[in-house]
Amino acid sequence: MTHTTTHIWRLLKWARILARHGALQGIERDPLTPPQVRRLIRVARFGARVPKTPAYADAFQAIGPAAIKLGQSLATRPDIIGEAAAKDLERLQDRLPALPFAIIKAAIERGLAQPVEKLFLSIEEESVGAASIAQVHRAVTTEGVTVAIKIIRPGVDAEFASALETYEWAAKKAETAGGELARLRPRLTIATFRQWTLRELDLRREAASASELAESMTAEPGFRIPTIDWRRTSRTVMTLEWIDGIKLSNIAALDAAGHDRRALATTLVRGFLRQAISEGFFHADLHQGNLLAAPNGDLVAIDFGIMGRIDVRARRWLAEILFGLITGNYRRVAEIHFEAQYVPPHHNVAEFATALRSVGEPMRGLPVKDMSIGNMLDSLFAITRDFDMATQPHLLLLQKTMVMVEGVATALDPEINMWETAEPFVREWLRGELGPEARLADSIVENVRTLARMPDLVRRIEAKFPPAGGAPPLPPFADDVPVRVRNGTFGYFVAAIGGAVVAAVTLLTLH
Repeated sequence: MTHTTTHIWRLLKWARILARHGALQGIERDPLTPPQVRRLIRVARFGARVPKTPAYADAFQAIGPAAIKLGQSLATRPDIIGEAAAKDLERLQDRLPALPFAIIKAAIERGLAQPVEKLFLSIEEESVGAASIAQVHRAVTTEGVTVAIKIIRPGVDAEFASALETYEWAAKKAETAGGELARLRPRLTIATFRQWTLRELDLRREAASASELAESMTAEPGFRIPTIDWRRTSRTVMTLEWIDGIKLSNIAALDAAGHDRRALATTLVRGFLRQAISEGFFHADLHQGNLLAAPNGDLVAIDFGIMGRIDVRARRWLAEILFGLITGNYRRVAEIHFEAQYVPPHHNVAEFATALRSVGEPMRGLPVKDMSIGNMLDSLFAITRDFDMATQPHLLLLQKTMVMVEGVATALDPEINMWETAEPFVREWLRGELGPEARLADSIVENVRTLARMPDLVRRIEAKFPPAGGAPPLPPFADDVPVRVRNGTFGYFVAAIGGAVVAAVTLLTLH
């Protein structure tokens, strides 16, 4: 177990790097920051030239791979770090320096436990993409199929393990300080980050996520997921179908290739909503670099390290919340927040409904095409502090992805609107999930399942309380008869001797 001194030394070293890049200014100036944290920041920036404009992404990149990945995670938490910091941290999605091919080739052979010549005819030495955890190379298999190989960078596991220890230690200390930090639940944030990281460090899990998403998206034409080559996939190496596509960030190349950007934007919006609303399992990192336009016009998603899940109840609550905000039924929206326990019960439902009205009314007079789901959700989360709403990581991940999808779609087609594009899909889903037929069907299914469990329940009750046998009742044991023992040392001594004798007789009888 790492000593406290080591954690403090690491934090001071990282804080020094963050301070030099101006990344701690907002925390230091925030009146809600605990005094001990503010003092630590002053020590960290002592003697450093702090820039006026913070360079958050540069700071995390200077600290190392684990910090880069943490920065990518924090980019989804504008409620903690602010909008400006979250926007800057999105730059960590860009290309990072790649490792030499000799190191990568050795890593492939270790991961697949075979020489590369037995599995691949050729592997391009120049990386086509490199990030904090892995890098990607184009290759051709022995069957002549062009594939992409994703390889975990050697040594990343150990670095992440040590960094995660310190992150968790610091989060625990911050949360015990109470106040605003406790409400933001930093320990839960780091726990969520750990889950993401462990999934990304095991490429078999990422491959499984891609496979599961591909199955769920068969009903959405035009949205593709690359096929996994399981024979050439392990914990540290993943091989998948190569896609000759154009990244959605390259608008000029899309136009030159003759792609219909409006159709791509529509496919993106519908594909995301099908994942999040219908399936409850969605790609949570749909930025331009992870989306390609295939030559036939299909939209292809890659990089499945960060995936989100939402259970049926949460999806229904979210659907009712969004529907209620658009229709102006603020009372029902407030009730859902209390039913879902997003708002503590000591608050007043009517007061919360009034706060929601301040979010919804400014948007109700606007044309549908001028509404923004991103702005609506941002306004919703802005009132969380007043009503002591604890952060919900799964909802924040959904919010972040929804805003990201809206931004990518708008860049492709400035005239698109999430609601107009998805209206038929969302309307049908709402009717199917919230209509009386759906509620009746759910009730029937639940009751049938309960009835099906009844025989097993009866058998377990009988096993716990078997029927009486044919033997007569046993006489009461001596232990059941109250015995009065004199007080004092001699009385306790006699009782002890008696107990020992009884135990010895019992053992002799058994033998």
